[in-house]
Amino acid sequence: MNKFYLLFAISILSIPFIQNAYAETYDINMPTGSASPDAPYFWQNEKTGEATGDIEILVGDTVVWKNGDQAKHTITSGTIEDGPDGIFGGTDFLVPGETYKFTFTEKGQYPYYCIIHPWMIGVVTVTEGYKLLADVGKDVGDGLTTYHVDYQYEGVISDATINEEQKSITFNVVPNAKSLDQNLMMMLPKGLIEGPYVIFVDGEKNLRFDYLPGDDVNTIEIELPEDATQMTIVGTKVVPEFGVWSAVILAVAFSSIILFQKSRITLKF
Repeated sequence: MNKFYLLFAISILSIPFIQNAYAETYDINMPTGSASPDAPYFWQNEKTGEATGDIEILVGDTVVWKNGDQAKHTITSGTIEDGPDGIFGGTDFLVPGETYKFTFTEKGQYPYYCIIHPWMIGVVTVTEGYKLLADVGKDVGDGLTTYHVDYQYEGVISDATINEEQKSITFNVVPNAKSLDQNLMMMLPKGLIEGPYVIFVDGEKNLRFDYLPGDDVNTIEIELPEDATQMTIVGTKVVPEFGVWSAVILAVAFSSIILFQKSRITLKF
C-alpha cells in the first residue's frame, strides 16, 4: 500500500508544467476581386484594419491567410524578383474558402507574394517583443508551482524574489543607459500575483503606472527612472504555498491514511 502511493506521488511530480506563451493569431483576408490588378486593395489585415498585406507580430505568433476571393491564390514566401525562398507557403493553390497558417518562431522580415497575381505582395515583420523571466516562484511554497513573466523593456529585469507574508515580488532592474525609452510593460500571471497592485521603485511608492486586468494575466505599464535598481509589486495574493499537484498528493496521502486506519479497525473485529 505505502509503495503504491509512493510511486503515485513520484509519477505526479514528474508531470511537466505547461506555460502559456501568450502567442496570438492574426488573420489576413484576400477579399473578393483581389485577383484583379485594378482592385482597390488586395488584403484585409484584421490586426490593424488596414488594407495591406504587411503585418508586424511577435516571435511565436501565427498568421492565417484566408482566401475570400473567387479565384485561386498562393501564399509564397520570397519576392517576385528572386522567387520562392521556401520559408513558408509555397506554390500550392489556395482555393476559394481555404486558409493557410504559419507560426513564426524567429525574428526577421519575411516578404511574400502570390505567384499567380504578382501584384499581391506583403511582408511579415517578426520582432522579439517580450523578454522572458522564467520559473518565477520556484523558491517559495512547494517549489513546483512556477510561472513565466513576459516583459518589454530596453533594460533587464531579473532575480524575482517573492515575499509571501507581504504578498509581493521584488525585481532587480538594470536600465539601458543608452536608451531614451525607460518604459516597462510587464505581464503578470494571476496565479503568480493577483491585482490590484501597489508599486514601489527603490523603496518609493510610485502611483504613476497603468494597470490592465485580464482573464489570466494582468498587465502593468510604468516608466522607470533612469537610475532605477529595484521594483517591488505588492498584490492581494501571491503564488500559493502548495501547488495544484501538491494538493492532489496531500489529498491522496490523507485518504490512504484513513483507509489504512479503517483496515486496522476492521481487522480487530
